[in-house]
Amino acid sequence: AENIEEAIAAYKQALEVYTNSAFAQYHATTLSNLGRLYQDENQFDLAYDTFVAAIETVEALRGEIVSGEEAKRKQAEEWNQLYRRMVEVCLALAKDTEAIEYIERSKTRNLVELLIKAASASQENLSSIVNSIRFTEIQNLLDNETAIIQWYIFTDCFRAFIITHNKLIIWQSKQQDLENLENWINNYLQLYGSDKPKWRSQLSDLLIQLTKILHLNQITSLVPSHCHKLILIPHRHLHLLSFHAIPLSANDSSTPEYLFDKFPGGVSYAPSCQLLRFTQFKAKKLNDSQLNQQSHLFAIQNPTNDLDFTDIEVETIAANFQPHQILKHHQATKTALTAQPTNQNLANSQWLHFSCHGYFNFSLPLKSGLQLADAVISKIPAYSNSSRYLRVDDEKIIDLDKCLTLEDIFQFDLNNCRLVCLSACETGFIDFNNDSDEYIGLASGFIRAGAANIISSLWAVSDFHTALLMIKFYELLPNYQYNMPLALNHTQQWLRQANQTQIIYWLQGLDKMELVKKQQIIDYLDKQYKPEQQPFKKPEFWAAFCAISPVLGNRPLA
Repeated sequence: AENIEEAIAAYKQALEVYTNSAFAQYHATTLSNLGRLYQDENQFDLAYDTFVAAIETVEALRGEIVSGEEAKRKQAEEWNQLYRRMVEVCLALAKDTEAIEYIERSKTRNLVELLIKAASASQENLSSIVNSIRFTEIQNLLDNETAIIQWYIFTDCFRAFIITHNKLIIWQSKQQDLENLENWINNYLQLYGSDKPKWRSQLSDLLIQLTKILHLNQITSLVPSHCHKLILIPHRHLHLLSFHAIPLSANDSSTPEYLFDKFPGGVSYAPSCQLLRFTQFKAKKLNDSQLNQQSHLFAIQNPTNDLDFTDIEVETIAANFQPHQILKHHQATKTALTAQPTNQNLANSQWLHFSCHGYFNFSLPLKSGLQLADAVISKIPAYSNSSRYLRVDDEKIIDLDKCLTLEDIFQFDLNNCRLVCLSACETGFIDFNNDSDEYIGLASGFIRAGAANIISSLWAVSDFHTALLMIKFYELLPNYQYNMPLALNHTQQWLRQANQTQIIYWLQGLDKMELVKKQQIIDYLDKQYKPEQQPFKKPEFWAAFCAISPVLGNRPLA
């Protein structure tokens, strides 16, 4: 106790030298250390006041950084622990709504600032939409039927913050739950990375385990019964999980209840409440404009010409949109995509559909992307920049300069875009290794570009199953007033329960699909499945795709 008192005195003396005006970085570090000491001694009021001052200094320092987003990301990593401790102190003081506000202040900072910068460049008044968000503003995003479950991982537990229009409920795990979750995540990712066939065979069992580890039944029971719509805001590696497809009934039932079955109004995802506010603003703006009188589709179709069912998928979907432009097979090059008038058509389109190979580059996340034509090479040229190339397997190397990378997407202007549908593998992956709480993935690029809704995948998907899922999704969109997550949820629910006979019957009724293509799919179904079998029964075939969306119903297109 005597040493602690001396330490507190020493920190206070240090602050007389390390002043905010003369040594701002040291000032923030000393305040942070002093606040930690107060917190560890349960002097929470003093810890709160000290952390307030530290965060003010840190955010002022961030505003002075002029060297770019990477420097800001590193600064966010450096100070992330300060925000986490502030959240803990707020909870200890029963300042629950402030805790959520500080969570928001620590998340997706770079992306929020890029949105402000883009808004300023286009003279669009978005600054109030993407600045720090207050808890009352979060609640105002929600109608009486919608709830948010926001996750946050601490050092000794994880918490679920259940937010409704007029209520806040906080659920807290035990430390053992956190350890079990970390072990589960490590096993899940290791298995996925090293042995995908084994991962696929174990996915259903893994999701059942996750139900228990996350106590999902208990948490979802806390959501008020009148809330039929759910927005999930994961944290760190939780962004990699298909929460909507986690079974709430962990039994051997042929039709288990999954999380999204409990919310018939739709389940969607958001990186943060600030970005949820942005996508709501964009969706409302598109609804209020005359853009909903148009239905221009731009699509990338099978650039590598090795996806057997992708051509059927894109051409069937495109038949529902006029006008539409498709870059098909060898035409879908990086050069063609950036040339006029194609680039202008891309920017003006309300619907973007990319049906191709996708990849996530864990070494260089900004080099993650979508594979275009002519990107595959046999060997890396001598004396070349190694960051330009990505080895996919023993035989395949991709030239990233010929792909559509996250860096490229950040430069897009998609202010007319209602939906970006990424019908490709792993397009929902993010960089979960960084400690900055940034949301770095393909979806973040399209959010930055201005898209109101994004559909992406959380693992490597089957070309056949994806093609049927996408065709069904676009067919259902008008039926659900262009509510993207609701249409996607109903697509997944229908397909997972449909047997081979029912799927064939549905295909035969599609008037926009050519007969020869229908027969190609029917032949495949006849060969692979018996009439009573369910081709989509396993979650691996239907659960990969999720919607990053404001869960708003959009008025039908004319």
